[in-house]
Amino acid sequence: YLHFPTSGIVSLIYSLEDGSSSETALVGNEGLVGISIFMGGESMPTSTEVQSAGQAYRLSRKVMKHEFSLGGQLQHVALLFTQALIAQTSQTAVCNQHHSVDQKMCRWLLMTLDRTGGDALAVTQEAIGRLLGVRRESVTQVLGQLQKDHLIERGRGRITVRDRPGLEQRVCECYAVVQGEYERLLPGKREPKS
Repeated sequence: YLHFPTSGIVSLIYSLEDGSSSETALVGNEGLVGISIFMGGESMPTSTEVQSAGQAYRLSRKVMKHEFSLGGQLQHVALLFTQALIAQTSQTAVCNQHHSVDQKMCRWLLMTLDRTGGDALAVTQEAIGRLLGVRRESVTQVLGQLQKDHLIERGRGRITVRDRPGLEQRVCECYAVVQGEYERLLPGKREPKS
């Protein structure tokens, strides 16, 4: 099946043989999960994990392949989303290699908030560490500094953003690059919350 989230967030996760993993992309109501079905590969080397519970429409592989082959609006939007997802995945790889944990955390928080439409996230530090591919202790340190700088508040399994403009000033260019591609390719599909 393909899934079209209407709320919530799904993480695409790549896991290594040693058990470590990292999030390669986030999908919310701007997209779909299961692009390999219409791209011809039938499967991907990633797994999916619901990061934030929500609702989704489900479409069978057979129906999607048929509709995609007709070349209409569904095919057009699916390909635009796929291009945006490739841009997000590529930028995430660059970000993970070249930017600080602080910058990656700000990027991840902003991208997640864009897909939830709120200012609070229910997520553990351990989960964030796994998604960002960093140690939990590094997450604790960065979140502590963000809280000290009055950008967030954190509680047990919950992060609330108090100063989104402050996070946007602190984030690396990767957030704006991905945001720009989504707006260019899928205008009006996802409006960031300011």
